[in-house]
Amino acid sequence: MLRLSINRRLNVMMETLEKIEAQLQKSMPRFEWELRKPLIEKILKLKKEKNVVVLAHNYQVPEIFYGIADVTGDSLALARESVHRQHADAILFCGVHFMAETAKLFNPEKPVLIADMQAGCSLAESITGADVRALKAKYPGVPVVTYVNSSAEVKAESDICCTSGNALAVVQSLKSDKVIFLPDGFLASYVARQTEVEIISWEGTCVVHEEFTTDQVEAYRAQYPGLKVLAHPECHPDVQSAADLVGSTAQMSNFVAEQPAGAQVALITECSMSDNLALAHPHVELVRPCSMCPHMKKITLEKIITCLETFQPQIEIPQEVAYRAKRAVERMLEITAPKKVVSLPLAATV
Repeated sequence: MLRLSINRRLNVMMETLEKIEAQLQKSMPRFEWELRKPLIEKILKLKKEKNVVVLAHNYQVPEIFYGIADVTGDSLALARESVHRQHADAILFCGVHFMAETAKLFNPEKPVLIADMQAGCSLAESITGADVRALKAKYPGVPVVTYVNSSAEVKAESDICCTSGNALAVVQSLKSDKVIFLPDGFLASYVARQTEVEIISWEGTCVVHEEFTTDQVEAYRAQYPGLKVLAHPECHPDVQSAADLVGSTAQMSNFVAEQPAGAQVALITECSMSDNLALAHPHVELVRPCSMCPHMKKITLEKIITCLETFQPQIEIPQEVAYRAKRAVERMLEITAPKKVVSLPLAATV
């Protein structure tokens, strides 16, 4: 009976690896797959043995996104989904630090792992809790809306959080004629153009999205007539104006999924997302301007193995900070619908 069970598990493992290989070989040469295969196989075994659920952000490379993740999506959607993974003994977040923090807010009693504690974020690091307190002192009584791309310390000083997809709805829900909006200045200007609410912004930027220019957009349109350009609201306002759609990663994903065969789409965002959508929607030609997040790329298969073997590093948030930060996120969830999350059955079946 034991041997039968072991053989069944081995068969499932081989079937899973074959499915993953069939998916990933579309994005990498055979020799690259052969290098990554033993790493992926080891991760699948480790997460099964230790009962760990793996969450991967849209900006992770395909071998993580398709190779080992149980659930994929944007940062907040993944944090919400983590709440429903009660069967798992631990959560491994393949993303940057603030994202893993948000997952920890929803899972205070469960280990939340991140493969590299130095996987940070230029936007989250542009502001501190002390900065928020100073703004509140300067503008007493003005509500503070904070983008989820921020640290738990900053969330804790805020009244409510938002995502790029629901920022306008959150601002309007406050029924205030003035709002402090943190920390992304470009996202703040995007919201300000759509509302009569006075937006007091902070000039934080994302190292990925601030690099894109209108010259790039125009060059791609000249090369690809009929191209649909999708820009993230963390891009410069001029780039947003040059796009056909300005939206969150979830909104971009939905747009690509709805396109007819042969459509050409350019995503003005982190380039691994284009790689992942190209594999999911081969009927669409993804034109790929590439601005790579150096922080996201700190998460590698090798580091994930070490993390699963040692259960380190783990995310820790002081209880008093965690309570207030979670409340700011919960206030947002009370007025907005949950984002769409895509569950990937490949790795989850091992």
